[in-house]
Amino acid sequence: MALSHTWQQLLDETGDISRFTRRFFLQGFKPRYEIAEFLRQSYIIGYKSLPLVGLTGFIMGLVLTMQLRPSLISYGAESELPAMVGIAIVREIGPVITALIFAGKIGSSIGAELGSMKVTEQIDAMEVSGTNPFKYLVVTRVLAATFMLPVLVILGDAISLYGSYLGVNIRGVTSFNLFFQQVFDALSFSDFFPALIKSYFFGFAVGIIGCYKGFNSSKGTEGVGRSANSAVVVSSVLIFIIDLLAVQITDILGFN
Repeated sequence: MALSHTWQQLLDETGDISRFTRRFFLQGFKPRYEIAEFLRQSYIIGYKSLPLVGLTGFIMGLVLTMQLRPSLISYGAESELPAMVGIAIVREIGPVITALIFAGKIGSSIGAELGSMKVTEQIDAMEVSGTNPFKYLVVTRVLAATFMLPVLVILGDAISLYGSYLGVNIRGVTSFNLFFQQVFDALSFSDFFPALIKSYFFGFAVGIIGCYKGFNSSKGTEGVGRSANSAVVVSSVLIFIIDLLAVQITDILGFN
């Protein structure tokens, strides 16, 4: 009985999120466009997330290199280390880890911000004053998250590869030019393109879930905390689901 109730709740919330997403597409591309708010959110969501993404990427590249080195040495393939790290970071690890960090920081932030506006009736006040709160609050944040995450993924990959370069030189000597030549020789368009495309979907998922949870928050301050927490959990799960679908689609299309 409890299991059926859980499934019922899951299906109900899936339907609510679908309707919320449909509303975004219906209202998001109609005038009036909140360009100033979109640019402000892009700065907050993108630029202010860069230090955390950069630090995470740097450590990820450094640790991955140090972990792979002993295994490659045992197989006599240490020279393949830059190529292997480059492929792993660009194709899979970079986009997914960056998206998860993004979900933790931005998903919770959006959920808490809109949740607090909901419970303090600021959203209702915007409707009374003639402002469309959905376009001003939701559309701008979802678009900013969608377009900023791919930029963060590219920058995070670059910083991660630099961390890998430093990791290679901890116990050896490899020039900067040689390291990155090996990395880019091993990469192709089919490595960059799917990773970039799925990062747009990651960003959209984080933005839409964060806005949905915040926009539908209730029960006072307790509801705000619950909205922020569930925004992170649901968007993180969606990231893994989207990644799984992306791997299957790219395999069917012959990108792998």
